[in-house]
This record gives sequence, C-alpha cells and structure tokens, in this order.
Amino acid sequence: MEITMGSASNLVTGVVGYLFQKLKRNFSYVCHHRTMVLDFENKVDMLKDRRDRVLLNVDAAQKNGETIYPDVKNWLMKVEDMIISELSKVKGLEDEAKNKCFIGLCPNVKARYQLSKKAEEDAAAVDELLQQGEFDEVSYRDVPQPILFVSPKDFEDFDSRRLMFNKIMEAVKDHNVNIIGVHGMPGVGKTTLVKEVVRQVKEDKLFDSVVMAVVTHTPGVQKIQDQIADMLGLKFEEQSMTGRASRLCERLKKEKKILVVLDDIWAKLDLMEVGIPLGDEDQGCTILLTSRDLNVLKKDMDAKNVVLIGSESFPIGVLEQEEAWHFFKKIIGDGVESSDLLPIATEVAKKCGGLPIAIRTLATSLRNEPPFVWEDALRQLSKPSSSNFAGVPATVYSTIEWSYDRLQSEDHKQTFLLCSLLGHNVLLDSLLAFAMGLGLFHGVSTIKETRNKLLTVVSDLKASCLLLDGNTNLHFDMHDLISDVAVSIASKGKPVFVLRRKHDLNDWPDDETMKECDKILCGGISELPDQLNCPKLTFLSMGRKDPWMKIPTNFFKETKYLKVLILSGMNLASSISLPGSLRALCLSNCVLGDIAFVGELKNLEILKITRSDIEMLPKEIGQLTKLKLLDLRYCSKLRRIPPGVLCEFSRLEELYMDKSYEWGAGGHSSLQSSSSLAELNVLSCLTALETHIPNAKIIPEDFSFEKLQRYIIFIGEASDWYWNGDWKWGWVREYSRTLKVNLQTSIRFLNNGVKVLLKKAENLYIDEVKDVEILLHESEVGNYFQQLKNLHIQNGEKVQYILKYSAGVQKIEFLQLESLTLQGLPNLIGFCSKKEGSTSISPQEIALFKQKLKCLEISECKCIQEIISTDKIIQETFKNRALIRFPRLNFLKLKGLPKLIGFCHEDYTVEFSTLTILEIENCPELKEFIHNSTSKDIHTHGVLLNYKVAFPNLEEITISHLRNAKRIWYSQFHMNSFHMNIFPPFLLGVFQRLEKLIVADCASLEEVFQIQVQGLDIEETYVVSSQLREVNLVRLPKLKHVWTKYREGNISFENLQIVFILECWSLKSLFPFSIAKDLQQLERLGIGECGLEEIVSKNVEVSDEQEIWLAFNQLFFLVLGNLPYLTCFYPGMHRTTWPTLKKLRIYNCRRIKIFGHEESQIGQSLFLIEKVIPQLEEVSLRLGDIAMISDAQRFYNLEGLEVVSCNFKELASFKSDACEDKDMIITIPKIKKLKLNAVNNIRHIWKQGSPLDHICASLECLELWQCRNLNNLGLELSFSENLTTLDVFKCNKMLELITSSKARSLVCLVTMRIRECEMMREIIASDENDTSYEIVFRALKHLELHCLESLTSFCSGNYTLRFPSLEELTLSQCLKMKNFNQGELITPKLHNRRSTITDFKGRWDGDIKATVEQLYKEKVGYRGLQHLKFSKFPELIDIWSRNPQEMLDFTILKFVEVCDSNNLRYIFNLSMAFSLGQLRQMEIKRCGNLEQVIKEEGPMVKEAITDSSKIISIFPCLRSVTVESCPDMTSFYMGSKGLECPSLVEIKVIGCSNMTTFVSTFSKDEDKEAIIGDEVDNVATFFSDKVAFPKLEKLTIIDCASLEEVFQLQIQGLDIEEACIVTSKLRQVKLFRLQKLKHVWNKDTNKNISFENLQEVHVQECWSLKTLFPFSMARDLQQLKSLIVDSCGVEEIVSKTTVEGSDQHETLFEFNQLSFLALWALPSLTI
Repeated sequence: MEITMGSASNLVTGVVGYLFQKLKRNFSYVCHHRTMVLDFENKVDMLKDRRDRVLLNVDAAQKNGETIYPDVKNWLMKVEDMIISELSKVKGLEDEAKNKCFIGLCPNVKARYQLSKKAEEDAAAVDELLQQGEFDEVSYRDVPQPILFVSPKDFEDFDSRRLMFNKIMEAVKDHNVNIIGVHGMPGVGKTTLVKEVVRQVKEDKLFDSVVMAVVTHTPGVQKIQDQIADMLGLKFEEQSMTGRASRLCERLKKEKKILVVLDDIWAKLDLMEVGIPLGDEDQGCTILLTSRDLNVLKKDMDAKNVVLIGSESFPIGVLEQEEAWHFFKKIIGDGVESSDLLPIATEVAKKCGGLPIAIRTLATSLRNEPPFVWEDALRQLSKPSSSNFAGVPATVYSTIEWSYDRLQSEDHKQTFLLCSLLGHNVLLDSLLAFAMGLGLFHGVSTIKETRNKLLTVVSDLKASCLLLDGNTNLHFDMHDLISDVAVSIASKGKPVFVLRRKHDLNDWPDDETMKECDKILCGGISELPDQLNCPKLTFLSMGRKDPWMKIPTNFFKETKYLKVLILSGMNLASSISLPGSLRALCLSNCVLGDIAFVGELKNLEILKITRSDIEMLPKEIGQLTKLKLLDLRYCSKLRRIPPGVLCEFSRLEELYMDKSYEWGAGGHSSLQSSSSLAELNVLSCLTALETHIPNAKIIPEDFSFEKLQRYIIFIGEASDWYWNGDWKWGWVREYSRTLKVNLQTSIRFLNNGVKVLLKKAENLYIDEVKDVEILLHESEVGNYFQQLKNLHIQNGEKVQYILKYSAGVQKIEFLQLESLTLQGLPNLIGFCSKKEGSTSISPQEIALFKQKLKCLEISECKCIQEIISTDKIIQETFKNRALIRFPRLNFLKLKGLPKLIGFCHEDYTVEFSTLTILEIENCPELKEFIHNSTSKDIHTHGVLLNYKVAFPNLEEITISHLRNAKRIWYSQFHMNSFHMNIFPPFLLGVFQRLEKLIVADCASLEEVFQIQVQGLDIEETYVVSSQLREVNLVRLPKLKHVWTKYREGNISFENLQIVFILECWSLKSLFPFSIAKDLQQLERLGIGECGLEEIVSKNVEVSDEQEIWLAFNQLFFLVLGNLPYLTCFYPGMHRTTWPTLKKLRIYNCRRIKIFGHEESQIGQSLFLIEKVIPQLEEVSLRLGDIAMISDAQRFYNLEGLEVVSCNFKELASFKSDACEDKDMIITIPKIKKLKLNAVNNIRHIWKQGSPLDHICASLECLELWQCRNLNNLGLELSFSENLTTLDVFKCNKMLELITSSKARSLVCLVTMRIRECEMMREIIASDENDTSYEIVFRALKHLELHCLESLTSFCSGNYTLRFPSLEELTLSQCLKMKNFNQGELITPKLHNRRSTITDFKGRWDGDIKATVEQLYKEKVGYRGLQHLKFSKFPELIDIWSRNPQEMLDFTILKFVEVCDSNNLRYIFNLSMAFSLGQLRQMEIKRCGNLEQVIKEEGPMVKEAITDSSKIISIFPCLRSVTVESCPDMTSFYMGSKGLECPSLVEIKVIGCSNMTTFVSTFSKDEDKEAIIGDEVDNVATFFSDKVAFPKLEKLTIIDCASLEEVFQLQIQGLDIEEACIVTSKLRQVKLFRLQKLKHVWNKDTNKNISFENLQEVHVQECWSLKTLFPFSMARDLQQLKSLIVDSCGVEEIVSKTTVEGSDQHETLFEFNQLSFLALWALPSLTI
C-alpha cells in the first residue's frame, strides 16, 4: 500500500512539474514574442547574406560554363521560400499580435503565442538552412557535349553529293582498300567533296594523320613532297629526289594510319618516286586520288575502288536540276523567286549544266544586278562557245567566259588572264612584277599605286570566285578549270603557249604559231632552239630544276617586243644579248657570270636576281635609271656593289638585299669596297627596304627612314635564332614593318632614323641589350607602340624594366599587341619601373596589352618572382575578388625563372578562357601558380594549380623541373591524405579536352592520375572519358604510379595513342588492368630505364586460374629498353594480341622471355612467334632471341632487321637446317635494311654459300655500328647491286672499306657515311687482280668521312675516280689525310653547286684535292676534334704547352684523355676550363709531374671570375672524371674560389699518393702557396664546402696514401645551410687502401644534409678508420643495399650520438633494402 501511495505521489509530482514547465514556456512565448521575432529576423538577414554569397559563386560558375549542383539549386529554392513566404507569415502574425483585446486594454495573448511559436520554428529552419548552405563548391565542370561541325561554305549537302560522300567514306573505312579514286569532269566538285571527306575523317578520328597535295597536270615530284612534308612537319635534309623520297616514305610509315590525298592527277604518278608507301604491307596508308581521267585512276594508278562522278554506271556527276536551282538561289538570294527575274534566272541556272563551279561563278557575278544585265547574260549563254576545248563542256566554258566578259575593267581581265599562266599558290609580289613589266595598269606610276591597284583587282577576282586564297595572305590560287578556260580565252586573241611538265622541242607548237605567240610559259625544258622566233612575244618564263642549260647567244634576237623575262635554273655564264624592250627581268637559281649586259636594258623597271651565285653587281647596272624595284635576296655569295651604283637608281622604290650583304662604311674614297647606306639617302622614291645592317654605327647621322612604308630591317650582328631558329620568314612577311635591333645602348642614343623605324614597327625584336637598365623611357617612346603586334625582347643582361614609370605611364598602350616575349633578361624586375623591390608586372601594366594578347612567353629572367604583382589598392578595392582575364591568350610559357614563386597572389582569380598550351619549365621555386606566401595550410602548400585559376580549354601541358611542386592540383576530397599527384579524380572531368601531357624532372612527384578516392562513390559522381592522346613522363625518380588502381567504369583513357616513360626507377607497374583492357587506340609505347616489374598490374577481381585477354589492336611501335627488373607482361594467366605490330625494339630486358610458341604462351613469353613474327617490318634482336632467325621464313613482311649485342662470328652461323633446302631459301623474305650493332665477334659480312645471298638480295641500306672486329665489307654482287645507303660507324679494326674491284658493284649507292673508325687507312684498297684503271660511283650524291684518325687517302691506288652525281662531300677530323687520291678525280656537279667540302666551318680551295692538301697543311682537322687522346696525337703535347686554343676548338670537345706525359704541371687554366662547355668525360693517367688538373692562372682569369659568388661553375656537361697514377697531384683544382660541376656523376681517383683534397683554394691577397679553407681540426678533407657536385652518384678513391677525410659535414663557424654540400644523390662509395683515412663522414651531420640515396658502400684496407657512419646519417640509410667493410681498424659501424639523454632510449636502425652485408677482418670491431 505504501508502495502504491508512493508511486501515486511521484506520478502526481511529475505531472505537476511537466504542466508547470509547459505553462512557463507558453507564458514565455507571450512575454518574449518581440525577442523571438528579432532573433528570427536577424537569422533571416544572415540567410540573405549567405544566399547572396552563394548566388555570386553560382553566377561566376555559370559564366564559366559550369553546371550547378542540384542540392545548391534546391537550397536556393528553400531559402527564397523562407525569405519570401515564411517571413511574410511572421510579419502577418506580428501585425495581428499588435492588436489588443477588451477595447484595447489587454494584449492579444493568443496572437502573441502564435507569433512566438512561428518565429521559433522558422528560426530553427533558418539555422538548418544556414548549416546546409556552407558549400565548398557550388558547381562542377560538366562533360562537354561534342561540337557539331558546320560544313564548310564550299560544300553543299545535296542528296546526290551525300550518296557519293557516303560511298567514299565506306571505302576509306575499308581496311582492304588502300587506293581510292574519285573521277569526274572539271568543275564537278571533286576537290570540294574530297575536302569534306577529309573534314569528316578528322572529326571521326579515323586516321592519325591526313595530308593533301595538289598534283596538277605538271606533277613536280619535289613540289608534291614539299606539300606532304609541310603537313607532317618534316624537313628534308637530303638533296636528291631519291633521298627525299626515302625520307618521306620512312616518315609516312611512322604513322599507324594515314590518309594521303592527291588532288587533280592528270597522268600516271609514280608513288614510290614521291615516297608514298604502296603495297599490301602498307595497310596503314590509304591513298585518295582525284582525276578528270578515269583511265588514269583505273589503269595508271591501280585504284581498287573508283567513285565515278558523272559516269554511266553512277550518273550523279552534276547536280540535279532542283539541286542546281537551290544552290543558284542560295547565292543570288531567296528574293529572286518573288521578282520578275524568276523566269530569266531559272533559264540562266540551267545554262550552268549542273556544275557547281559554274553555278557559283555565274551566280556571284549576277547577284544584285539589274534585269537588263540578266537578259544580256542569258543571250550570251544561249550561244555556247564553239571552241574545241577538251574536257570542258561548252555550257561550262561559256559560263566562265561570260563571267570573264563581265569583269568590270580591262585591268581585271588582263590580270585574270595573267594569273591563269602562273600555276598554283603564286606570290602576289611575283604577280606585281609581271603586271608592271607588261604594263597592265594604266594611270598608275609607282609601285605602291600598282600594288594597291593589284590588291584591289585580286580582291575583286576572289569575290567573283575566279581566284582563290593561297596558303598565306601573300599568295593566291586559281581553280584548274578556270585556269584552263582563261588560257583558252587568252589564246583567242594572241596565242599563249603553256607547258609545265618536262618536255622537249617536239612538244612546242609549229613555227607559224610560235610567230604569233604573245606569252610562253614552259617549265622542265630539256633543250632550247638556237633562236626563239617569236617576234610578237611579250612574256617568257622558262625553268629547270638544275642550272645546267646554257642559253644560246642569239636566242633572244627575234624577241624585240619582250617585256617580261623569267629564267629559273639556267646558265648565263656566257654573255648573251637581251632585247632592250625588257621592263622586268627575273633570274632565279641561275649560274651567272659577268652580267654587265643587263646594264644595256635601259627600259628595265624590275630586276630580281634571287637564289643565284652572283658575287658582285657590275657597275654597268647603274645605267638602269628607270629601275623601280631591285631584289637581291637569297644571293648568299653577293659581297659587293660598286660604290655609287645605287645612287644612280633615282626612281628606285623598293630594295630587297640579301642578309649576308655587308654595307660599306661610307665616304667617297676610291678604295671603298662596296656601296654604303648613305647612297640610299639620295633615293627620294624609296618606300620599301629589306636589309641587314651589321652595325648601327655605319648608319649616317642624317639618314632618314621616314619615307619607308614597308620594311624588314635588322640592325646588329646576325645570330642563329635570327636566321634559322625563331625567325620564320613566311610569318615575318605577314607584317608590313619589321625591325630587329641588337641594342648596344639606350634607345635615347639611337639614330633618329632608327627611332622612326621603331615607332612605326608592327613586329619588333630587341636583342643584345647592353648597359641599359630601363629599356624604354615614357618621355622618349610616347605613342610608339600604337601599331605594334609582336614584341620580342631578349638578351639584356642589365635590363631591370621595360618602361620607365611616370605619371604618364597609363597613356602607353599596346592596343594591337598579340605576342609578347621576354627572354634572357636576368635582372628584369618589372615591366614598368615603380615601387622599390617589386619583381613582377602590376595588374595595371597587364591591362596595357592583354586585350588582344594571344601569346605570352617569359623565360630566363632570374629576378622575376611574380608575373602579376600584388597591388594593395586593387586588393582593398575588390576584397579578394579581383579577377584578371586573358580573353584571347592561347599560349603561355614560363621557363627558366629560378625565383618565380607564382603567377600572382591569391588575392586575384586568373581566367585563361582560350588557353590551349601551357608550358612551365625550370622554375625551381615555383610551388603554387596562384600563391599565398603566408599560407600555413599543410594540405594546400606546394600545390601548383588550384581553384583560383581556370583553364577551360587547355589541350597541352608541359611541366618540367619543378623541384618544389609536390602536387600539380589540389583536391578537396583529400583532406586526410597528402599524396603527390597531378590529376585527382574531380579534375579529370575539368580536363577532358587535354590531349597531351608532358611531365619531366619533377623529383617529388609520386602519382600522375589518382582515380580511386577513399570514401567517395566515384562511380556515381564522376564518369568521364578522357581525350588524352599522348603521355610523356621523363626522369621522375619517385614516381610510383602513373594510374592508381580504380573501380572499373569510372574514367576511360580509351583515346590514348602514345605513351613514353623514361627514367622512372621507382615505377613498378605501368597500367592497371582496367586501363590496359581499353587501350584499343594505343599506337606507340616506349618504356626505357625504369624499375618496372610488370607492364600491366594484376586484376584482383578475377581468380588466378581465370585467363585474361589483352588486345592492343592499333599498336604498331613498341620499344622496351633497359628494364632489368621486368619479369612479365602480366602477372597471371593471360593472352595478348598485337595484330598491327610492325616495329619492335627490345634490349636489356634479360628477365623476361620475349618470344615463345603458342603451346607455351600463358605466362611464359611476351609474344607468340606464330602471331607476331609474320607481320613485323622492322625488328631489333638481342643475343637471346637471335635463334629465331632460324624461322626466317616466318618473316613474311620483314624489311628492316637490327641485330644488337650478339657474339656470333658470321651471319651464316644462325641459319637453320631448313635453309639447306634451296626451295625453302626462295621463300625467305628479302630485307631492305640490315643493321648490325655491337656484333663484336663478326669478322666478315659475307661468306661463300651463305643464305644471306638470298635474304639480302634486295638490300638497300646496310649499317654497321660498333662491330669492333670487322675487317672489311667483302661485299659480293648479290649484296651490293641494290645498295643505296652504306653507313659504317666505330668499326675500329677495319683497315679499309672495300677493294677496288668490289667497289665497282656499288652502282646504286647514293649515300656513303664512314665515321669514327680508328684504324681505317683508306676507303678503297687496291686489288692485286684488278686490271682496270677507273672506278665510277655513278649514283653517289652524298659522301661523309668523319673522325677517321688513321685515314691517309680515299684511295691510294692510281685509279681514276669518277663521281658524276656527287653533290655533297663532308670531310672532317681526318687528321692524317694528306691527299684524296693519287689518280685523276672527276666531280662535275661538285664544281658548280653550292654544296661543297666542309671541315670545321667550311673550306673550299677550288677542288677536292687542293682543299684536302691545304687542310692537312694547316692542321685544320684538329679544330673539329671532339675526342682528344694525347696518346694518338703526341705532337699535341708541344702545342698544349704553348697555346692549345689556337689549334683546338675547345667548345666542341667531349672527351679528353691525357696519358703518360711528364711535361705538364697542370692541364687547364681557368679560361680554358670555361670554354669546355661540351666536355663529358675526362681521363688523366700516369702523368708523373702533374700537380693539378685545373689551375687559376692566365690573363683571362680576372674577367672569368669577376662575379661575387663564392663558387665558380665550369664544365656544365662533364659527367665523369678519372685521375689515375699521378703521384705529385695535390688537388684536382686550385683557385681562389670553390668549384661546381653541375652534371658530374662519377669520380675515380686512383694511385694519387699526395692528393688530400679535391679543391684547394688560396687568398687573392696572399701568396698562392698559402692554401686555406680545406682543413677542419687539422684534418685534410677531400670534399669540403668548396665543392658543389649536385648530381654526384659514384665515388671511388683507391691508394691515396695522404687522404685523411672524405666528406666534411660540420664546418666550424659556417652556417651549414649556406654551405655547398652536394652529396644528396650519392649512390655508391668505394674506398680502398687509404692508410691515413680517419673519417669518411666527419662528426655528426646536420639534418640539412642527407645521404638517403646511398645504395652501396665498400670500404677496404683503411686501418686508421675507427667509425664508418655518423649516428644521424645511419638513420636515413633506407636505400642501402650493399655494405662491405673489409680489413679495417673500425671499432664501430655507427658512431654514438651526442644528443643528451639518448642513452636512456633504445635506438632503432632500419636497413629495409640491405641485401648484402660483409664484415671481414675487423679485429677492433666491438658489438
């Protein structure tokens, strides 16, 4: 009962308490309603602020093309509802609560309660929204949708064309068809259709490359080759057509799939002559042809699939009537259907015959014309021309003829007819010269007026579709059909003869026709008549490729009215008579003798002498008083124009000089050698000038360039970049005014005339700026740069600012600037001078030129810290929201900026909306592109690119030598990780457009693509398809993963085509299985010098018993080299397929079996012999695989074979038993290229009865490299009859190349290269049985003899040597060659061509024999030495003791060996050492009196070491130093400063008993013998703080009795952070027999010094050594693999730490990689 009453009491108490609290709370709602409402309103205000911030981010993201996350959108909707709806409800309740009850005497309790309750609930909802609104990101970069290509304007998608288009596309996709033909009448649209096919092919990525060449009816093979090569980026070095064809063929074969389009073929074209691979084995090359002639395609070109345009079998050649009308109406305008013109327009359209070109031409001409013009056009078109014009329908002819008749003036007509004669892609300047010569334009008197008139006419002709655009703005073109019609029209009045193909006189018209000819244009002419009987001729153009044809003396006797003469490839060495009527004379690539006869051409206005061998202009040229244009470009031998000649050209308007011409110094002395610039000052009409002025001082003070309107002028010494490298002439001439100046002083001191050029320039290069700190002063330059489009400033050692800051700096604007390059300005601080210490460009300065800027490059500027500086005014104004845009920039390059810490500060957001290429190289301090120097966030520190920079269109990234960038991009998803990676998963969607990635020399990088993210459902969030096509990763020592393993289906790399990995030793596996299985497009794979153990990592999702299939269906090129740990392709049961593999190179992969048979494929070998071998075209085999040659019949397609590092003695030794069967021998393929590399035991190439007779019967190229025991070639006829290339390199036992009798069999040899064969005495040795006295190399064009130390002559026998085709002879470093040969030497082409014998910088003394003898006499060969061994050239010892630099070119030396010399105390003084920029290896042995290798002596030392640094850097390329048996040597280097060798990898010092230190220094103020700074605690130290070898990996010291200490780590009184301790990369240390050695590493090292890369330490017979490793150093030896300590006095391996309290703690040493430990004969060692 008591329990019941107690429970009841408790229950009552609880209920009462609950009711009280509830009443209290409700009462508080009534009493505190205002507080709750205010709290709600405050939170709503906070929510509004949060909403506004999110909206700003949303707006910015939408403007950047990003997609807003759905939860962000939902949140914004809820916020709007809260702010609008709920707030209004609260306001309503608040108004109601204000009303009172009982006649206003009592408050409205109910309303107040409801108000408080609502305010409290809504406040809680607002809190929740505020919490939800803390978005890290509001948007993401969505996968971009494919852009639909708009068909080009010339292609109309008609049904008939679409059917034909589809048929061609089907043929293009068919792998069994490799030649496709498109045929049809002229003007039907073949070219337009094929171009649309090309566009579609590119869009669909059906081929790797597409190239196109226009053939025309004069198929110049060289022109076709050039067109294809330009598209491939190929540059020919070969001069011969055969060589060019071979080079082009080789390049085309490198493309896995390539489409070659040859447009407008008129006759049979030998594709192999061009260099286009053809045959069943070249399935990767598809050829698309167009022609007017069906038989050309079917019979001559053997097209497998011909699409007929206009044939009976496929009658869709012309447009159907409805299509033709639609096309016509589209051009005219739709309004024609509603006008009175409709009936006439319909009939006019019908007259075009359905030909697109006729429709376009006619409709364009009639557009906007009145009705009477239409009626007249229809009348004329109703009477088709009766001209028998083959291949062109009469209706088509009449339409073009009508368009011609409708041209607005005779000027247009004559220009049009002239254009039709000139071929394709003609220079406008050529047309200008011809038009002036013919006097086409009346009412114009100057070149400028004529050019303006011509440009207007050409523009009108293009608008009328009678002319086309050329390759550049400087060229124009014409459709073949229109050209044919134009020639026919021109011939109606006055006959015109055009013949561009190779021909003879039988192809010329009859005599009567020739008498009436007005214009003749013939190329490829093989003979000339004695006299040209053309009395009415006004225009003549004749040409040949080679300048051999001589013009008869009386050839022009009957051409009295000739006005324009163009000669190309002719020989005018003998005097000829030209008609006095000539107004334009153009001589190109001609052999010219005395051309004084030109002075008789009194009416000449245009004179062009280009690409010819003229050396001096005759003084008679000065008689050409009417001359308006003189062009002497590309005449590299022109050295002299007699003084006063130029002054005579009073009417000269345009002068174009060759870059090599040297102007005279001025004055009027009779001794003056050449014309001076002063003569140009009197040419009042001169408006255009192109010239090189080597020194600004020769410009007269009163000289004025004011009148120049067009110019390309270079002032200063020419440099390599100026002529060959950065300078692209086609690009330069796009500008009207170009100035390049080597600025030796401030611009203020420049000649006023030069300042005028500067002011008007569009393209400005400023180079070699000396002694100038501020380049441009605002007060001086004023408005100079209003027209500037390209600004390039480089090589200014003292330049600190480009512009001087002043109040007017804002007035300087680069409104037209498109390209800005700042290069080689080591002291550049900023663009405009302003605040002290600023090392960047301010945002205001960027605004000066960023509006149109497309290209920005800043390189080799050592002081630049930021590209855009932090500006406090801007920062405060925009409050961390400053946005800097580069709206047109597409190329950004930052290179060689050692102090760069960032592009700009994080106070700015930088947007590169159009950037496609980003290159960042050699910026060692760069950590963050958008940096914050005060940031302490460990997760963002060292991240190169972050959210503050936008690259939405980036396609190519190059990142190199960024040692402090630990990650390339930061992912917010990795807050708890610090992986060093480039692309976290969320960025792969952002970078979908990225196609090419290059990362090199980034020492901290561990991952490239990080795809698996812990805790993130990436499969649902990020599903992207990467467009990446090429990956290049080079020298990344810590790279562990290229792709981390990831969940299948997230991200695809299916578009990868090229992967190259080099020097990544931490990389164990390349592709995850999920990546490898999708590499269907991979074409090229190269892996070299890596720690790879497997190519594809194991698929953990399948069992070990399940077989894996991997298909590489497009891979045709595979290189695996120097992979010592590679054991398998895939670690499990697998099969691989390589159906298109053509080229295979594998070397130094000894742990993996390369080839196997099908029955043993699984997990055993890389390739199946049965599957891979038959398709290979080029293969490189090592010793273990050479036995596979026994199955040679399997190599059905093999054309190239390379045999590497094999030890057989003759090629026949690896034949199989099958080869004994002669029937089987016949089936063996015939290779075309054979290369033997490092086959050291072979003595003879050929042996009687060898199967090589059959295998090499078609051999064209033979390369013998490093076959050390090979005696001679011993070639037989079967070997040599087809041989075109012979290359012998480093075959050191070869005494002669070939005997005289066998040399005669080399009938097809085109190229012979013999290089670095030490014992080669002569090339052709006499054969005792040879009775002939003549040896002919009929086809040889290129002969190179290089570094043949024992060569005395080419042939010592008394033979006549004939080289009828020899064009180029290179002879260098053949020091003992006294004469070329004993007998007669005949080289007809070498005498007359510019390609001549070369040695050092080139030499020619009239003929080969004289030149060789003179070279030997002057010892010129020593100057070209790259490998110098004193043992082979003992005479150099005397030279060396005097002044070796006068005989040797130190700048190219790569190897130096000094042995057995007792006359030298030192080898190099400091000035000599500075000049050895290419030296890679140095060996000093057995030099008894040598004290130092380098000693600071000589007159140039002070100049060489004037900088303030404590260490001098020399030998930038030196990698290896060996010093052996030099008992008197005390140090390697002695000088006043320390020594740095930045590339040194290995040092060996052996048997130098007095050597105690590597570098010894002396004080400049004391006696040089007072050595200081190389001892610590009275202990001699080998490597002290005076040494800087940052790349040293191997150190060997043996038998150095005086050495006490190797590495000095702790230096008394020196801040260790400033000391140059450079052993961080040391991997191997060997110390033997050092009896006084006390320390290897002295004392305990500071933490700043690390030897963590040590892998091998071997110490032997060092009895004074007590301790090996300092304590702190031993803790870092994680990479140590081998430790040997033998026969030493060592008491402990690791010294005891000096840290207090360490004795109380156990010390743990980890040697995780140690695999070999040997402690032998250590009697003092205690454990």
